Amino acid sequence: MQTFFTPEQLQDPGLNRANQILRSCVHCGFCTATCPTYQVLGDELDSPRGRIYLIKEMLESGRPADEKTVKHIDRCLSCLACMSTCPSGVHYMHLIDQARAYVEKTYTRPWHDRALRWVLAKVIPNPLLFRLSLLGAKMARPFAALIPDARLRAMIAMAPKEVPPVSRNDDPQSFAPTAPQRARVALLTGCAQKALNTDINDATIRLLRRLGCEVVVAKGMGCCGALTHHMGREGEAHAQAAANISAWQGVKADGGLDAIVINTSGCGTTVKDYGHMFRNDALAGQAAEVSGLAMDVSELLVKLGLPQAEARKNLRVAYHAACSLQHGQQVKSAPKDLLKAAGFEVVEPADPHLCCGSAGTYNLLQPEISGELKRRKVATLEARAPQVIAAGNIGCMMQIGSGTGVPVVHTVELLDWATGGPAPRALVAAGLA
Repeated sequence: MQTFFTPEQLQDPGLNRANQILRSCVHCGFCTATCPTYQVLGDELDSPRGRIYLIKEMLESGRPADEKTVKHIDRCLSCLACMSTCPSGVHYMHLIDQARAYVEKTYTRPWHDRALRWVLAKVIPNPLLFRLSLLGAKMARPFAALIPDARLRAMIAMAPKEVPPVSRNDDPQSFAPTAPQRARVALLTGCAQKALNTDINDATIRLLRRLGCEVVVAKGMGCCGALTHHMGREGEAHAQAAANISAWQGVKADGGLDAIVINTSGCGTTVKDYGHMFRNDALAGQAAEVSGLAMDVSELLVKLGLPQAEARKNLRVAYHAACSLQHGQQVKSAPKDLLKAAGFEVVEPADPHLCCGSAGTYNLLQPEISGELKRRKVATLEARAPQVIAAGNIGCMMQIGSGTGVPVVHTVELLDWATGGPAPRALVAAGLA
């Protein structure tokens, strides 16, 4: 694609990177075939190719973002299926992130949109505030039908029936291995995950300890910055990321560090991109080092080797591939291979590349499109007649779980159970364990 940025514009690192990405696009349209929003809406401007044209014109002209451009950028899930499809290697993730930051700087949203986004950016990354908001949503549920804003109704619907008690395993500390030590790893405990489902981190810690890992929950670690980053709030996202970089560098200095383990794939995609986020910053070297150490829990488990399953569980598991894992990190076979090795029958839905509609805060900000994507995903999963659905991302688990009666658990919960840990609570409740 031909671009016309001026030499002065190209002095800006963000615009320079955008120019590189735009020039790699040959507008072939392959991306439209795998874009969930294009599948639902059928609008060229709601495809990656259409958004690329809008972003190009906006950035080249240097004009403030307008309502039309913002509407179509906001409708993007950042599922990154287009990046898996693109034959030209267009790095759409960096381009849409640049566009969102530009929108945030140049476009004034209606006051109610600004207020909603501010609340989401402040509440969800803070586990205490998020827990309180979930309790408030539970109390508001009987009155949800009276609320005119579909986004607020979606927030109320997202709240689980029961908010789990705080797990003290999420506090800063170190867990010694229960087998001969093979590695020292830091665990990103997440922010929303700590409020929505404490079993995931507990299962991860148990499993890694059995495999000979010392597991460190670093002091000073917090939200990875993904949520604010994808809302274009660069300052907040970079501050959150910088705090994590400092915390993990402290772990490394204290006794070495072999990996940073992440069991929420949306967070993993962002942490693996810290090197790019800080490429022009004083933290560039440390950020790149952190990105190099970051691993999805399934990647580390493949590297360590899963212990022999204690007993075959004989459950039919439908594996849902989170977009941030299969497209953002290109981790595709590891979770399925691990589940098969642990003795589960693993099946996949039709069109496994398509998003479930969760996508961070997307299901809260774009509830209509998100709801249709959820309906389609649940239908394809249930068509495989699974006894349980497994996923590697808390957002996907909540989204799919709200649309099906089939129990939904994290992949690591099944692997922990198969190798000596307790049965996942969702399976116990369903009478499957």
